[in-house]
Amino acid sequence: MASGSDRNPIIIGGLPSQVPDFDPEETQEWLDSLDAAVDERGRERARYLMLRLIERAREKRVAVPEMRSTDYVNTIATKDEPFFPGNEEIERKVLNATRWNAAVMVSRAQRPGIGVGGHIATFASSASLYDVGFNHFFRGKDDGKGGDQIFFQGHASPGVYARAYLLDRLTETQLDAFRQEKSKFPNGLSSYPHPRLMPDFWEFPTVSMGLGPLGAIYQARMNRYMEARGIADTSDSHVWAYLGDGEMDEPESLGQLSIAAREGLDNLTFVVNCNLQRLDGPVRGNGKIMQELESQFRGAGWNVIKLVWDRSWDPLLAQDRDGILVNKLNTTPDGQFQTYATETGAYIREHFFGDDHRLRAMVENMTDHQIQHLGRGGHDHKKIYAAYAAAKAHKGQPTVILAQTVKGWTLGPNFEGRNATHQMKKLTVDDLKMFRDRLHLPIPDKDLEDGLPPYYHPGRDSEEIQYMHDRRKSLGGYVPTRVVRAKPLPLPDEKAYAGAKKGSGQQKIATTMAFVRVLKDLMRDKEIGKRFVPIAPDEYRTFGMDAFFPSAKIYNPLGQIYESVDRELLLAYKESPTGQMLHDGITEAGCTASLIAAGSAYATHGEPLIPVYVFYSMFGFQRTGDQFWQMADQLARGFVLGATAGRTTLTGEGLQHADGHSQLLASTNPACVAYDPAYGYEIAHIVKDGLRRMYGENSEDVFYYLTVYNEPIQHPAEPADVDAEGIIKGLYRFKQGEKGEHAAQILASGVAVPWALEAQQILADEWNVKADVWSATSWNELRRDAVEAEEHNLLHPEEEQRVPYVTQKLADAEGPKVAVSDWMRAVPDQIARWVPGTYQSLGADGFGFADTRGAARRFFHIDAQSIVLGVLTELAKEGKIDRSLLKQAIDRYQLLDVAAAEAGEAGGDA
Repeated sequence: MASGSDRNPIIIGGLPSQVPDFDPEETQEWLDSLDAAVDERGRERARYLMLRLIERAREKRVAVPEMRSTDYVNTIATKDEPFFPGNEEIERKVLNATRWNAAVMVSRAQRPGIGVGGHIATFASSASLYDVGFNHFFRGKDDGKGGDQIFFQGHASPGVYARAYLLDRLTETQLDAFRQEKSKFPNGLSSYPHPRLMPDFWEFPTVSMGLGPLGAIYQARMNRYMEARGIADTSDSHVWAYLGDGEMDEPESLGQLSIAAREGLDNLTFVVNCNLQRLDGPVRGNGKIMQELESQFRGAGWNVIKLVWDRSWDPLLAQDRDGILVNKLNTTPDGQFQTYATETGAYIREHFFGDDHRLRAMVENMTDHQIQHLGRGGHDHKKIYAAYAAAKAHKGQPTVILAQTVKGWTLGPNFEGRNATHQMKKLTVDDLKMFRDRLHLPIPDKDLEDGLPPYYHPGRDSEEIQYMHDRRKSLGGYVPTRVVRAKPLPLPDEKAYAGAKKGSGQQKIATTMAFVRVLKDLMRDKEIGKRFVPIAPDEYRTFGMDAFFPSAKIYNPLGQIYESVDRELLLAYKESPTGQMLHDGITEAGCTASLIAAGSAYATHGEPLIPVYVFYSMFGFQRTGDQFWQMADQLARGFVLGATAGRTTLTGEGLQHADGHSQLLASTNPACVAYDPAYGYEIAHIVKDGLRRMYGENSEDVFYYLTVYNEPIQHPAEPADVDAEGIIKGLYRFKQGEKGEHAAQILASGVAVPWALEAQQILADEWNVKADVWSATSWNELRRDAVEAEEHNLLHPEEEQRVPYVTQKLADAEGPKVAVSDWMRAVPDQIARWVPGTYQSLGADGFGFADTRGAARRFFHIDAQSIVLGVLTELAKEGKIDRSLLKQAIDRYQLLDVAAAEAGEAGGDA
């Protein structure tokens, strides 16, 4: 058996590992007794004995800390710290130059006439945490693989730019173009990590706080998924997420910790920069955020490493025979530690060490200067290295490193630890001089007093710059770097879409099922079938995708170690370590994070994946809209399916399930190509076009959003003369009117097309109106095309003026135009400006509710009879018919009586 001194104290939760053992023989006797109990009586008996001992200790009022929270000292004891392989002196010089350039870049960005802002204090506190990673851990992509995936804390971006400048990856001109992306193009640097704005540099957008940790968890999981599926070797890839302690209050930051622990993602490390400060003040002024986070991560099943104090505390802790110092550290609140960070050594001597003679004795031989500079662990390279090495070596669990720092560290007394430091963006001349002296940089006073403060570069041939290059070469290249190595995918031929184009015959199916059939055929494709990644938040059965279970199977790294209750059924629930389907549970946020990780795999690992995320449309853009913006920023690609779409199709679900606006929300995302198809053959054309644009030659950084419904309808076969261009561009004539004196046009999308067809028949039979029915597959794309045409015309008046596609299509269409959909009117109203002639929209504005489909549509006045009234109203405005007919129509169809409407189609969960 290993001796007590050889044991790793990390695993002994609650043990103050920094306190010396003054009776090792007695300690060894206790440990030997426990070992004997385990060896002779088994683990269960040993567990029982330990629990009885803890119970008795509490009866005797012996303070036994709970496993979920350890003392406020470093997890890794000094004696267990590994050899530090770097040159600490050179690394300190590198770091000082980086610190200076980061602060100067932001300060120069505040020069007169610019004033674009920036943040200094976050990087100042976390600089050492990054530097150790850059010098010793972060793997690059030079070997052709994905390297490490690093989620840099958004507000620390100036430090990453400053380091890149020293390595000649960025120029001084570019640093001076910080936050001036258009006016200083092509030299502008984005404010935060934005891959879309700097696609060769940043990989992961992180400044929308909370999305970084969520994305990192699912990136680590996606790495394992890709390896299990045989798509990419990700065994050497490690995911690092740099976070702030204040950021951890975001629900997304902690909400998915359990999946990382459950799947044993030891390829993931969180580094939480605990500078104890939010944007406005302390994170937990009256409490201790590191202790709180330790409890939460331990409870979720993570390995926790606390990095609280630097090496200057080691001699003091070695003297702490009675644990009085550890107790003082345990009981001092964060707000007070922030005060100590700004006070003199004399103040700290009196207020921290002064209330107990044993504490006073510990520091009686220390000067006030030495006491003032008792430091925090997140600024100590050796201790950071020890924490990182332990995290990489740990197996079976993800690791979080809680590193205590001081916000604004080294920036001087006007910045360090101050509540307002996050908003402070400019250093005065006196601040600069103190900062320079603190960093020991050879910059003369006159360079600080005249004009803008200079950047500092020690010279390309200097020892420290060569050291930086050597370290990155040994680790596989420079980071951050975004590289797209993926080749275009071979696209499926027309056979893959043939089923959808045949229609549904006499069978009624929902458009959700029509899409699922297309997907099933595509997943059978020998070339790209394995690259599809179905994703759903515990709703595969709802969407009719349980048919995939037997063949594609659900991804679970443990496989299925139980006997399934439905094992004898044809569509039994099947899990597999090589499963293709991601079943993330009831978490739209988690599913969207999976979507983003899969959708950006073409860049992260050079292997394209085709994610297909299917969800209740109400809980898509509305619930996780910020993540869809993150997806756009990360240049991720894939298909997003807003299933059970529409305000009136979910007959029994009610207000919070009835989506009448996600298409409008989708229109706000510039990377989103949104469609509202009515029939299977339209879906086939849209999916085919999506694969071409996202995965074919000259691929684009967009993603496709399709809203599909759960209402069963009959799907016609694709017409022989189908207007494929119109389907893709957003509008085509589906069926011409056959008889009638007066002409009109009905534009409908999605589930509303059958209502429009019914209205067309009523208008012809009862009102002598010949109405054409148009399928508006994408209101959003019609508007996007029109806006682009107008912008071109605005800026190029001397050239031939462009005509929007919707204007072209409807130019010869006679009569008024009435638009209808199961969306709020603002969706079809997007194109009103460019529709020739008179235009009216009908829509489901307001809250949804539970009722029959017919009653709901009558209530919102979007059913077939209401469409008839809408067309007649516009004809009356044009003087084509007498207005008295409108009242006749209202009375004939009882449009003011919701109860008079037919119930409509029932059923159709998928």
